[in-house]
Amino acid sequence: MPIFPEINPHTLILKECEKYGAELLAVSKTRKEKQIMELYNQGQRIFGENRVHELIIKASLLPTDIEWHLIGHLQTNKVKSIISFAGCIQSLDSWKLWQKINSEALEAEKKVSCLLQIKIAEEESKHGWDFKELMTTLRNEKFGELTNVSIEGVMGMASLTKDLEHVRKEFRQLHDYFQDLKKQYFKEASEFRTISMGMSGDYKIALEEGSNMIRIGSLLFT
Repeated sequence: MPIFPEINPHTLILKECEKYGAELLAVSKTRKEKQIMELYNQGQRIFGENRVHELIIKASLLPTDIEWHLIGHLQTNKVKSIISFAGCIQSLDSWKLWQKINSEALEAEKKVSCLLQIKIAEEESKHGWDFKELMTTLRNEKFGELTNVSIEGVMGMASLTKDLEHVRKEFRQLHDYFQDLKKQYFKEASEFRTISMGMSGDYKIALEEGSNMIRIGSLLFT
């Protein structure tokens, strides 16, 4: 009986990303350093954490060429501690947080990459800007003066549902939001190019709907 080699999930997902010109972010929350290093040794360099404390510990222990993304909700009182470790904060979800990140980045004499987290899911527990509120903020606030924050795209999470057409609709909505923001406020910003959407259960739909960064955890850490 022929023995078929086991397909490496990391390799498989990378190939799917390559078809769409997308990047793979490995969600390493709750994972041990040894597990992260297994992926690192396969060439993975972008990892995401939900909690500030976990990200700081892992960034301190693991190779310095790892690019750490904070993908969980960020409280303003934890901004100061995270900006030296996070390569990108994907969860910028309020004007108050935007100002705080800029203030701490200015003091640290660095520029912080961020994504605008926009709420597309129905669950009340999901964080993110209401898109109308975000557009009002961009019209009325002097966000262009916050020069120590580099807005590089959008992030969103779809509803937790078995209705895949509903999930597709939400991802399509986030893609449309990205296009609107690019056209109206970030037309000249070459760095505004990331659409971070899609996780282990729905990333294929996200890629089909325009995602260029997927956040995968359980499929990689089996």
